[in-house]
Amino acid sequence: MSTQPTGSAARPADRRVVITGCGVISSIGTGVAEFSAALRAGRSNVRPITAFDTTGFAHSNGCEVPGFEPDRWIRNVDITELGRASRFSVAAARLAIEDAGIGEERLRDRRGVVSVGTTDGECRDLDTLVEAELAGGEAGMDPVNARRIPAGNISTAISRELGLTDVESSTIATACSAGNYAIGNGFDAIRLGEADFALVGGADAVCRKTFTIFYRLRSIAPDCCRPFDKNRMGILTGEGAGILMLESLESAQARGARIYAEVLGYGLSCDANHPVAPHQPSITRCMDLALHDAGVKPAEVDLISAHGTGTKANDLTETRAIRDLFGDDTPRVVSMKSMLGHTMGAASALAAIGCALAITDRFVPPTVNHEETDPECAVDCVPNESVPADLRIVQNNGWAFGGNNSVVIFGRLDSEKPAELEGATR
Repeated sequence: MSTQPTGSAARPADRRVVITGCGVISSIGTGVAEFSAALRAGRSNVRPITAFDTTGFAHSNGCEVPGFEPDRWIRNVDITELGRASRFSVAAARLAIEDAGIGEERLRDRRGVVSVGTTDGECRDLDTLVEAELAGGEAGMDPVNARRIPAGNISTAISRELGLTDVESSTIATACSAGNYAIGNGFDAIRLGEADFALVGGADAVCRKTFTIFYRLRSIAPDCCRPFDKNRMGILTGEGAGILMLESLESAQARGARIYAEVLGYGLSCDANHPVAPHQPSITRCMDLALHDAGVKPAEVDLISAHGTGTKANDLTETRAIRDLFGDDTPRVVSMKSMLGHTMGAASALAAIGCALAITDRFVPPTVNHEETDPECAVDCVPNESVPADLRIVQNNGWAFGGNNSVVIFGRLDSEKPAELEGATR
């Protein structure tokens, strides 16, 4: 954890940590190939929410995962024991290790970390229990639903499914910034030699409780999410999971694994300033901590994947914090939530995978639904269409209610620029 600027050069004994596998369950695609293609195309899959009865809400669009079939990936754990977010996390973990080209049996004799971010566990099962209690009292509450709710299930389900017995499993409930927290957790364990691999990321499911909270805050957009736009109307709630396979550079090279990107460092901060309002000085400090931890100067960052919710409070605060740290030479700032919706505990994990794919596949994902940039958001948000780019260092932002902020810095491992990108700038 980066509570003080240190600089990677101050830790000569540290191991370098790389991403060798990515698992994606999202509204715009399952698996790396579909997800990368959707990000490049600027695709979204906004539709009316079906997870609960939306009668009484004036608008109810969301970004649900369509046609999810958990039995395609969950083979060893009784699926009925798992809520929707846990099913997402297990499926994404299986996709990640398959993508990394390593079998679960090879992980079973290695020390590992399984760390997954979420908002507060299985919120959809909690919705069901509350409905049952209101309808018929405690007698109507299903104990199966009750057993699925604890947040810890979202990470331990991965360990159970893969038979991992020498791992530290933890679920981090810092909601919208939790995926970055989990990545930092696994990153620390590997770079300090405490673990050989880490499966890290985030997962959450669409539910009535979360939707209603944002609706009552007047933060749900009636149609689509327009970050940094003059006519923004708010967020759309979404769901899914993103899990990354981390290991040391030495391990990845020894087994000839494909490397998406290197995790260079991260920073966390908690300002405890306000229950829901972002705090600009704390956000600036969090970005500064991450850059110091990574040993990276602001001018070296090629792209910022913003928290970018599409609310006025976030967009203006985040833009001012970025310009406070980066000055007039601000790199491109994009919001993948314009395509994915706000997937809460999965948000910064899915965005982290988007950052890794942007580095590997050499493009900048767009901010879609963009019509007119808010004059108070003076950044290049790459409106509506992706662009080719030679990205070497990418920053992934995540903020959460209560002032829980997290930033992770990723870098490209090689320095070779392909001929078709000669002349391309950040």
